[in-house]
Amino acid sequence: MTIEERKGLSNNVIQNLVLENRGKLSISGVLDVLSFDDQVVIVETELGLLTVKGEDLRINKLSIDTSEVVIEGEISCMNYSEKDIEKKAGSLLGKIFK
Repeated sequence: MTIEERKGLSNNVIQNLVLENRGKLSISGVLDVLSFDDQVVIVETELGLLTVKGEDLRINKLSIDTSEVVIEGEISCMNYSEKDIEKKAGSLLGKIFK
């Protein structure tokens, strides 16, 4: 997805990330929680995949109706990536290690 496509998409989509004292992260616009453990949470949002890293992470609230997730713990990193990039990287790594 190009920057222009993202700008057009972001006009129609409202997503909020609220981080309180690096201990509580509220995310709106969530489509699905793809993976989670106590160090990494991967969330599919309307604007791409959001990876949250930290320690003692836990999902405190998950609401499909309001598309909201609340993650608590010691949050150290948040990173967006494209959905297609991770699929391509997985297939490339699969080809390398065959």
